[in-house]
Amino acid sequence: MPHSLDGRCAVIHGGGGAIGGAVARAFAAEGARVFITGRTRARLDAVAKDITASGGRAEVAVVDALDEEVMLRHANEVAERAGGIDIALNAIGVMHVQGTPLSVLPLEDYFVPVHAYTRSPFLTAKAVAPHMAKRGGGVILSVSTPASRLPGPGYLGHAVACAGVEALSRHMAGELAAFNIRTVCIRSHAIPEAAAGGSHSHAVFRPVAESMGLTVEQMLAAKPAGLLVARLPSLEQMAAAAVFAASDGAGAMTGAVLNLSGGVTLD
Repeated sequence: MPHSLDGRCAVIHGGGGAIGGAVARAFAAEGARVFITGRTRARLDAVAKDITASGGRAEVAVVDALDEEVMLRHANEVAERAGGIDIALNAIGVMHVQGTPLSVLPLEDYFVPVHAYTRSPFLTAKAVAPHMAKRGGGVILSVSTPASRLPGPGYLGHAVACAGVEALSRHMAGELAAFNIRTVCIRSHAIPEAAAGGSHSHAVFRPVAESMGLTVEQMLAAKPAGLLVARLPSLEQMAAAAVFAASDGAGAMTGAVLNLSGGVTLD
């Protein structure tokens, strides 16, 4: 039985992280040849090992997703090896401050997520779009959170960054439509499995949890305010959403936000 992504080439930046790794595994299971990048070779190799052990195809590269020259060079190398690029996902993560109010938030701390989370998706699109155009089309995926639509307090830089990611995706939908390139942003609430995956995730969530008088584990186990469904999203649901968005089944979808916020934000 054919898979939904048979014959596709997918580039995943942040592929060693919980979300990027889950999507890479799902893409490979659906027949895609995946090229995963990140900053830590061991984590990338672990994801690739899982994929190849299941019969999939994966290649890894250590890439700084904030470096334009490196991003362009990697896309060129992938396109040469695979004959083109069909799908790209940016799922990088960076350490940044949360839980600090505007009155005492340093400009530098505010700007860290704004810079990283808007620069990297821009570079991803700039690197892969020419190769997708040569291929006759493609799909560029990005990731945001409900912070893009919510009032504070305590996550100002993160909120502006997520809103910027969604705005970038919407704008590119119009600019790249002439080349049959679609853009989709997946807005997911906190994923407990991802938060449990390491010190980076805990550092991001800890200020929010402490403001509620909870540990990170307690916060993620509780039902967040405004959540309309029974629980927070899972990595499996996140990966399934990415597979759908990248597939022909979503061929009429572009400039859209796939809302996995559990009803915290409504569109």
